[in-house]
Amino acid sequence: MLKEGDKAPLFKVLTDNGEEFDLAQHQTERIVLYFYPRADTPGCTIESCEFRDSVKKFQSKGATILGVSPDTPRAQAKFKEKFNFPFTLLADADKDIANLYFVMKEKNMYGKKVMGVARTTFVIENGVITKIFEKVKPEGHAEEVLGAL
Repeated sequence: MLKEGDKAPLFKVLTDNGEEFDLAQHQTERIVLYFYPRADTPGCTIESCEFRDSVKKFQSKGATILGVSPDTPRAQAKFKEKFNFPFTLLADADKDIANLYFVMKEKNMYGKKVMGVARTTFVIENGVITKIFEKVKPEGHAEEVLGAL
């Protein structure tokens, strides 16, 4: 498990536009890294739209928003375009980042136990995790993160 004060695990992954994103190249930035289970589903849409609607407030605090889900770059691109997100979505189709950040959890889906991404947000400053939000509720989460910055 990761905890506040730990170095943020580094990763390379494709973005919604198919380009490589390397966290190592963003070590001096303040990053809001939010994990969501699946693009274009109700809760994930609410959460992502709240980040979209608050993006100027995050920018004023020097924070870059990055959304991560186990979707393909194409699915992320469609999600981003449909809702006009002004931030990058990362395509973690192999769940490598989700595993690095320990957000793969057992869930109960229609009475079956399945592994899936637990909605979790990390604030990373200068390569260090400064805040972790677990068991995130989509409604009001962007404001909650802003309050912590």
